[in-house]
Amino acid sequence: MAIFRPTARSGHLLNSHEQIFFHDLSSPSDHGGEELLEGLSAASKYISPKFFYDEYGSELFTEITQQPEYYLTKIETKLLRDHVDEISRLIGKDCVLIEYGSGSSTKIKILLDSLRPSIYAPLDISKEYLISASEMLATEYHWLTVNATCVDFTAEFDLPFRNEQRKVGFFPGSSIGNFEPAQAMTFLGRIRNQVGDGGSLLLGVDLQKDIDLLNAAYNDVAGVTRLFNLNVLQHINDSFGGNFVLENFEHEASYNVAQGCVQMFLISQIDQEIELAGQSIAIGAGERIHTENSYKYTVGQVQDMAEAAGFRDTLIWTDSQELFGLFYLTT
Repeated sequence: MAIFRPTARSGHLLNSHEQIFFHDLSSPSDHGGEELLEGLSAASKYISPKFFYDEYGSELFTEITQQPEYYLTKIETKLLRDHVDEISRLIGKDCVLIEYGSGSSTKIKILLDSLRPSIYAPLDISKEYLISASEMLATEYHWLTVNATCVDFTAEFDLPFRNEQRKVGFFPGSSIGNFEPAQAMTFLGRIRNQVGDGGSLLLGVDLQKDIDLLNAAYNDVAGVTRLFNLNVLQHINDSFGGNFVLENFEHEASYNVAQGCVQMFLISQIDQEIELAGQSIAIGAGERIHTENSYKYTVGQVQDMAEAAGFRDTLIWTDSQELFGLFYLTT
């Protein structure tokens, strides 16, 4: 088995025979510090959540999903297992299965086992994690063709391969909640265009619920979410030449009732000055750096957003407590 890299940033492949095809559509701006500088220089400092996902950050997130307080993954996985036969009948065989974010293999394996797609196309900003996950799946599923693309899929891009078979998007884990609502609708519109007429999207969404349950999920006793949040600073140090001292920050996460989302911050414990990309950034004691929103929706809000994004019909599966929803959107 081999991984083939494009000869140029255009994504053209060197070879079209082996099981894994690797496309690198990452741009210099994905790897530069301009976006970070802009966020850290703002009056209310922020870091985009996409910077969580270096290889270690991706591993930590997988560990988060295994914590007892983190109900999302357990419920979504059960919904997939309980309804995969129905989902497979709706989708049909030999589709192109596009996963937005190459996450833990548990959920994607449920679909691969049942759907047997002609192509599995994971998209992820973390090159190392993407390659590792693709190799693992290709080793286990010898019949599977993997078209893996390193890309910031939150931005507009074209799929780097052409295939006339039916396209199905898979966006699990309620990652749609990390977008601002208007951005989420725009992103769903991009997916609708990528899957095209006759395509569909299987979307996992965390629903609105008891505040204590939400706060516990983002403040696990083992402290894995804390490590995950702090690791974004280590990623900046390693990849962008920053000099953050992680011990000078602390994790904070709580549900904002007015905005309908869990918000995560890193709180500076001291007055400090950070160097990044040749610039100095002053951060005061108690100052917060916003790292993530995780919006929680009602079923009706998701349906409205999907319709506005250009999807026609919606099928919904939820658990008995209606904590989480699995939405099948068609064009």
